[in-house]
Amino acid sequence: MAKIDEWLTDDKLILLQGWARDGLTNEQIANNIGINVKTLYEWKNKHSNISNALKDGRDVVDYQVENALLLNALSGNVTAQIFWLKNRKKNEWREKIEIPTNPNEISKVQELLSKIENEARNDTKW
Repeated sequence: MAKIDEWLTDDKLILLQGWARDGLTNEQIANNIGINVKTLYEWKNKHSNISNALKDGRDVVDYQVENALLLNALSGNVTAQIFWLKNRKKNEWREKIEIPTNPNEISKVQELLSKIENEARNDTKW
């Protein structure tokens, strides 16, 4: 069983950061340490050094991926552009349609539909 004191040393904190940077999950990191994942969560809550090492390791990779995605989008990669826009400008680019559930919103939508139907019937182009 690994002791917490051992994992608070600079060398071990760097190792934790590296594992996080390499994309290991908390479960995999706990397994590497030789502890239960629940224990790892307790360590993170009690020791900011451990929590920060794991966060810093993940942040580095996240920034690298964000930069790579942006560069791909700017260089004309349509898939990267779509992904970027759907995530960064959700209101303008999302495909999901929000359906109102509030009775007041539903009645407003019904009124609007009635107006559109009336205008369509009265439109001479039809």
